[in-house]
Amino acid sequence: MDGARPLVPETVRPTVRLDAPVADQGLQAPGQHLDQVSVVMKFGGSSVANAERLREVASIVCSFPDHLPCVVLSAMGKTTNLLLQAGEEALHTPAGEVGALAPLAAIRDLHLATAAELGVDAQAVRGVETLLTQLEQLLVGISIMQDLTHRARDSLVSFGERLSTRLFAAYLRAQGVPARQHDAFDIGVITTDVFTSAEVDYEASLPALREALRLPGSGGPRPLPIVTGFLGRGRGSGAITTLGRGGSDLTCTLLGAALGLPEVQVWKDVDGVLTSDPRIIPAARPVAQLTFEEATELAFFGATVLHPQAMQPAQEVGGMGVRVKNSYNRLAPGTLISAERDMADALCTAIVLKSNVTMVDISSTRMLGQYGFLARVFDVFARQKLSVDVVATSEISVSLTLDPARTLWERDLIEDELEGLMAAFAGIAKASYRRGMSIICLICNVQRTSTILERVFNVLGREAVNVQMMSQGASKTNISLIVRDGEAPRAVAALHAEFFE
Repeated sequence: MDGARPLVPETVRPTVRLDAPVADQGLQAPGQHLDQVSVVMKFGGSSVANAERLREVASIVCSFPDHLPCVVLSAMGKTTNLLLQAGEEALHTPAGEVGALAPLAAIRDLHLATAAELGVDAQAVRGVETLLTQLEQLLVGISIMQDLTHRARDSLVSFGERLSTRLFAAYLRAQGVPARQHDAFDIGVITTDVFTSAEVDYEASLPALREALRLPGSGGPRPLPIVTGFLGRGRGSGAITTLGRGGSDLTCTLLGAALGLPEVQVWKDVDGVLTSDPRIIPAARPVAQLTFEEATELAFFGATVLHPQAMQPAQEVGGMGVRVKNSYNRLAPGTLISAERDMADALCTAIVLKSNVTMVDISSTRMLGQYGFLARVFDVFARQKLSVDVVATSEISVSLTLDPARTLWERDLIEDELEGLMAAFAGIAKASYRRGMSIICLICNVQRTSTILERVFNVLGREAVNVQMMSQGASKTNISLIVRDGEAPRAVAALHAEFFE
């Protein structure tokens, strides 16, 4: 990175110093002396919810003159939800009336009003209007065909990121900052054709992205790449795909891996990864550092800070870290996620609550000393297309929880599915289920399990909370407790007070 200042001192690498931004005296193009992108910065929907927030993001992006950022954006605010709502309503609306759908009107009003408020040029406004016309045409097609396939859903929700990135790039250019908008599916994010939850083809994507994001030769301006998060292109179909809810995090780390960067930054609306959900625990505080394993467990068990798969590209690039920052509080240090951290004094790092899960108990004396029994059990779940969260086994029984969220389109497990699951176990084992359960996951140093569990059960005993099931993850970074939904918030509050307050 010729001419670039090191992103951080070697003693604390990887990180980027973001605690001393330049005073905002008008936007200045950052990193124009560099010959390549030096950091990827991703901003989520709440960070780009309106014109005011987009201006603030532009200020953040341009506050660090020694770094040339690639910016990844989500859709503005609740646009993704409005797009899905528009698709559902189009199924029940005559084609000639689709243009008057309330969700479509809300999307149109938000983006055109934002364009006007940001003062972007006429060409940019025409680009936004063209996309809005294409969106309406897609909704008309859904109305006529009376079908909203997963493929159509992916195409539908892609408009959110395509609109937000075009507006942001146009605003930067209007402020004299060179910027170029890129649709991720056009610059090399290649995926499987599993619509709504596609997986990245790393072998194909990494070299393509590296080439697409190469900056122009010396002598000219260095345009900031502004890239759509969440989107890709199916390697077989050639159609637009999505990476699932929160997939913009994965886009961010994927770009960082392709460019060989020491750090990427995910900007949210909280001061980094917190010790618990602040909606349940107002006293939750930021965690200074996490390992990739800990962050992955947090994401898997419901923490909304990072996409569960976003860690994979970072792990595959030696030395690359992920810094979680707050776009509403840019001076906060945030949370650094990296391959290793000092665990000598670590006990409990965070507590995550995942509610509304279903617990299944399976028992049979046939398990005793018999090989292949568990394989038959999990084959039943595979045939029913049900995802398993937490598992605990004994000599004659298996207890586990089911994840009600399957891909991008979340829904509850319906009673018929559960009864069908019970019937599928007939002749194999005795099975029963309990709904309304919660998983309390302690991200902790499992090497100190005895100390942790002693304190956990003392606390839960005082609170009269009954543990229905317990499991220790194979990753050695978490202990999961299953309790009833009604007891879960009280249990989490008491455990947080025990370990953090």
